[in-house]
Amino acid sequence: MRTLILALALTAAPLGPLAASTTTASSADACVPLTKEPDQGLKPTTIETIGQAFDCVFEHYYAAPVLDHRPMLLRAFGKLTAELQRRDLDASDAVMPALTGDRAEDWAAFAGTYRSLAARVPADAQQALAAATMRGMMSALNDNHAGWDRPEGDGAAYGVGILGVSARPDDSAARGPLHITKLQPGSPLAKRGVRPGDIIVSVNGHAPFVNGFLVPSALDPIMGKEPVELTLRRPGSGRTWRVKITPVPFEPERPTVSAKRLEGDVAYVKVPGFYGGVADEVRKAIEGLSVKRGIVLDLRGNGGGSPREVTRLLGAFAHGKITSYFCDVRDKCTPNRTDDSVPLLGLPLTVLIDRECASACDDFSAAVKGLGLGTLVGTRTAGLVSGPGAPYLLSDGSVLSLPKLHHRGPGKEIVDTIGVPADHQVPTTAEDLAAGRDPALAKALELLP
Repeated sequence: MRTLILALALTAAPLGPLAASTTTASSADACVPLTKEPDQGLKPTTIETIGQAFDCVFEHYYAAPVLDHRPMLLRAFGKLTAELQRRDLDASDAVMPALTGDRAEDWAAFAGTYRSLAARVPADAQQALAAATMRGMMSALNDNHAGWDRPEGDGAAYGVGILGVSARPDDSAARGPLHITKLQPGSPLAKRGVRPGDIIVSVNGHAPFVNGFLVPSALDPIMGKEPVELTLRRPGSGRTWRVKITPVPFEPERPTVSAKRLEGDVAYVKVPGFYGGVADEVRKAIEGLSVKRGIVLDLRGNGGGSPREVTRLLGAFAHGKITSYFCDVRDKCTPNRTDDSVPLLGLPLTVLIDRECASACDDFSAAVKGLGLGTLVGTRTAGLVSGPGAPYLLSDGSVLSLPKLHHRGPGKEIVDTIGVPADHQVPTTAEDLAAGRDPALAKALELLP
């Protein structure tokens, strides 16, 4: 739920000083492409780290040739001053320096002001100030695959057992009621009898929806470490009750393909992510069921993964097709093609999608629709597919993610921020989940020949 769904709004740089290739950090401080999981040895995030990230954007981000640096510094300074105000540390000289358009000069002015302000901030607030500045700077890219991550604490994930809800906090299309779609087996909430379909009426007394719009921070407490009180309502019975739960560390589920043969000679395959090897797992699972009528691929809740696995899985349904394009900022595009080494399954296909089908899942769904490989059932996908992100290690141990290219669908259509619409709109409601119904699956089976 930390993903961003922000419109890709890049400002073209005017000719002149902005077009020059300038840097603010020495080559020794350059960001390093990350090839393995970083260790948890974190150092303080300093203005030098922020400058390193600033340079990294202009060295590696696909839009760097036309990117104006000034909105990045403006957003960074806005978040810096907001954090000062939040901590009652605002200062009369916390004023955005004048920007000339020369990247090196503007960075120097920004960094000088930052250093002056940070020197007067208590030590226990300096990391929060740096983090707010860094996140503000990166948010100015308005790119859902660009961001900054700094795992704090012991690195463990905490939660109360909720693995899925009916709306992302950043989804402007979200509508109530907010309900649980997936629970972790054996979690604190599961042990208290909470189940999918239960409606979240409030979190710590605050309603998740206000005037019909989801409050983005409404669900933050269920991902923290402090006790949280949920007010829940069960559809059908109308029962309303409160549960106070202390989040506990948990191991994220290892994604695995699950498959079963449905009545009517149909293979049903749940694909939770496009992780390495998933295409072969799906194909082998379908072949093992020996069905003849068709296939239902359930991609609901699929958060994405490897573009290579997308082309491999699509290769099980078509050969010789362009599945998508990866393009530079000037729209010079390289086609991605089906992996024709994958044997064709030769069966009709329906695909279940929803607003949690993101990134590589957006990519796969766009190819199925654009190439006519099958029928999409459910609701529009997330539209979180700006381009494949590459990670870079910064000097404080944190990680910057930047796409080197941006995504286009098989017809060069833009999918990012828009998503892929279902051919048949069949949402799954809280009442459906509570009653054990799956109307989208029922529709998919009806559509198979």
